[in-house]
Amino acid sequence: MIKNYIVILACFVMTAACQPTVRKIGTPVAEPAEATVSDAAVADAIKAIGTETPGSNADLIEKGVRHAASLWRTSDGTPEDFVKFCSENYIADPAKKEASFIRFSEYLESLYGHFNKLSLDMQENVQLQKGDVLPIDPMFAAYNPGAHLMNDFYDNKIAFIIALNFPYYSTEEKNISGPNWTPLEWGYARLGDVFSSRVPSDLVQRQSKVMAEGDAYIADYNIYMGNLLNDSNEKLFPENMVLLSHWNLRDEIKANYANKETGFRKQALIYKVMERIVDQSIPKMVINSGNQDWNPLTNEVFVSGTKTEAEAETDGRYQQILNNFHVFQALDAYNPAMPTAIQRAFSAGMQIPQPEVQKLFNEFLSSPQVQDVAAIIKKRLGRELSPWDIWYDGFKARSSISEEKLNAITEKKYPNAQALEADLGNLLLKLGFTKEKANFLASRIAVDPARGSGHAWGASMKAEKAHLRTRIPATGMNYKGYNIAIHEFGHNVEQTISLNDVPYYMINGVPNTAFTEALAFVFQERDLFLLNMKDSNPEKEYLKTLDIFWSLYEIMGVSMVDMKMWQWLYANPAATATELRDAVTEISKDVWNTYYAPVFGQKDQTVLGIYSHMINSPMYLPNYAFGHLIHFQLEEHFKTHEFAPEVLRMYALGQLTPNEWMKQAVGAPLSNEAILKAAETAVAKLK
Repeated sequence: MIKNYIVILACFVMTAACQPTVRKIGTPVAEPAEATVSDAAVADAIKAIGTETPGSNADLIEKGVRHAASLWRTSDGTPEDFVKFCSENYIADPAKKEASFIRFSEYLESLYGHFNKLSLDMQENVQLQKGDVLPIDPMFAAYNPGAHLMNDFYDNKIAFIIALNFPYYSTEEKNISGPNWTPLEWGYARLGDVFSSRVPSDLVQRQSKVMAEGDAYIADYNIYMGNLLNDSNEKLFPENMVLLSHWNLRDEIKANYANKETGFRKQALIYKVMERIVDQSIPKMVINSGNQDWNPLTNEVFVSGTKTEAEAETDGRYQQILNNFHVFQALDAYNPAMPTAIQRAFSAGMQIPQPEVQKLFNEFLSSPQVQDVAAIIKKRLGRELSPWDIWYDGFKARSSISEEKLNAITEKKYPNAQALEADLGNLLLKLGFTKEKANFLASRIAVDPARGSGHAWGASMKAEKAHLRTRIPATGMNYKGYNIAIHEFGHNVEQTISLNDVPYYMINGVPNTAFTEALAFVFQERDLFLLNMKDSNPEKEYLKTLDIFWSLYEIMGVSMVDMKMWQWLYANPAATATELRDAVTEISKDVWNTYYAPVFGQKDQTVLGIYSHMINSPMYLPNYAFGHLIHFQLEEHFKTHEFAPEVLRMYALGQLTPNEWMKQAVGAPLSNEAILKAAETAVAKLK
C-alpha cells in the first residue's frame, strides 16, 4: 500500500478525495463562500483579454476566465478587480507560457517535496520502530505542515494566475482530448488540476489529524497469536507471534495452506478472530496485548489461568469510519462539481466513474469462470470450501513450501532493514535492469523498520528518496514480511521512475493508485525468483492466471462492501457508530450471499468487512482490484516483451487517463476480457 501524504492531501483538496481525516460531530466548519464574479464580469474579462492579445485561442481564454471566476471570492477583490487581473495576467505567447509552466513546476516540486519530507519527519516516531510512542508524538503526526499552502496561493493570487492560464479539465474532457495531447499539453492539464476547488486551511488540517488517528488505530491493532486458545484450550501458534489486523491475519491464513497438520485448525481460529473484529465483539483488552489468553470461539478471556470479565471493543472501529465520513461531508460543500466523496474518489481520483467500477466488478463476480476455478480449488484442497478460502493461496509456487523453510531463508538474508536496503540493487539486477539503472533506482529508496505491516511512501521531489517501510522482528525478516516488502519495493520502483523519468514534473506519477498497485503485484509475484527459488512447473503460467483470478474474486467483493458502505453513509448521514456497524454487517452478508454463497455453499458471512483500508484508506480498495486487472494485462505483455525496459518505458508515461495509459503501455484498454478468457483456458488445461 502506498502512503504519500502530500499527494493524498492534494488529491483531497484539489480534485477532491483520496484519503480522509476527522471532524467530530458538532465541530463548526466555515460555510464556503459563493463565487462573486457575474456573467457580465466574465464577459468583460474575456473581451479585455481578446483586445490585449488579438489572435489568441478564444475557447481557451473563455475556459481559463470561467475557471478563475469560479474560484474568486469577495475577499479577492471586486468584479472590476477580477477583469483587470485577467487582462494583466493572461499569458498569450506560447513560449512565455511554456517558460512559465516550467517555472511553476520547479516551485511546486520544491514545495511538495519539502512538505512531503516534513510530513515524513512528523510521523516517523509513530510509524517506525523508534522506541515508545510518547504522548506528544501523535500530535506531531497529526500536524500537516502544508495545510495553508493552497489558501496562501489564493491570497497572493498565484492560484488565479495558474487557473486563468492552465484551466482545469474534467476526466471526461481529458478522455476526449488526451489522446491527441503532447506530454507538454498533459503537463498543462495536470497543472490545471492543482486549483480546482478551494478548501479552508483548518479543514485541511483536520484531514491530517483524522488521517493520522486512523493510521495509529490500525498500526496498533495487533493480535497476540501465541495467546489464542482453540476449542480444546490448545495454543496453536508460536508464543512470540504478533499479527497486525488484517494484513497479517490474512497472510497467516495463506501461509497455512502448506501446513497439513494444523493448518486448517489455525485458519479456522484466525477466521473467528476476524469475525470478532468485524462485529466488534472482540474483547478490548486483547487488542495489542499479550497479558491474557483469549478463546475467540467462546470469546472468553483468562488472566493467569482465571477467567475474567472482558469488555468488548464495541464500536471503536466504526467510529473511526464515521470520523472520516464527517470530514468528507465538510469537504463536499467546497466541491460543487463533485459534491460527494464517492464522486471525487472515483471520477476525480481513479478517473473512472463509480457506476462503471461497480458494473465491471459485478460482471467479473458473476462470471461462470468463478464456479470453474472454485471446483479446481476444491479438488486441490480435497474438501469443500470454507469461507476463508477466499484467500486460497495454493496456486502460488510457495504454497508447496513450508513457512518454516521460507522463514529460515529470509531471516538469514535480511536480519534488519539495512540488509534489505543494501540488497535492493541486486534484486533489480536479477529482474533485468542494467547495473547503472539498478544502482540509480536503489540509491533513491530507503528502507525503514515499520511498526505496522509496512507501506511505501514516495518522494515528491527528485532530491529526496522514496521510503520502503516494513516490519522486521528481532529474529530477522520472516517470509510474510519479505513478501510484503517486495510488494512495497514495486511501489517504490514505480514512484522513482514516474518521478525522475517523466518529461515534465507536473505529469509525475501514474493515472491512479491502481497502476502503482499493479507494479507492486508484478514484483510480489517474483518474490521466490528473487530468492533464487525457481519454479519449473510446466503449468506455472496457468496457475499464475488462476492465482490472479482468485485474488480478483476476493478483492472485488471486499471493494463492493466498501463502496456500498459509503453509499449507505450518504443515505444515512446522521448514523451512529452502532448503526454503521449493523449496516456494514448486513452489507457484508448481502454481498457474500450474492456472489460467494453460491460458490461456497454457506450464507451470511461477514468477513468481507475485515479490511483495515475501510478505516484509514476509504474507497482505496477498488484500486487493488483494478491493480490486479492491470497486473494481468502487464504480465501478458511481458510474455512477449523484455521486462525491465518495458517497466521503465511504461512508468515514464506519467499521469495520463487510465485507458490512455493502458493503450500506450500494452496496446489495449482496461477490461475484464483478458483475465476471463485466460482463466477459461487455464481451467481447461488444469482439469
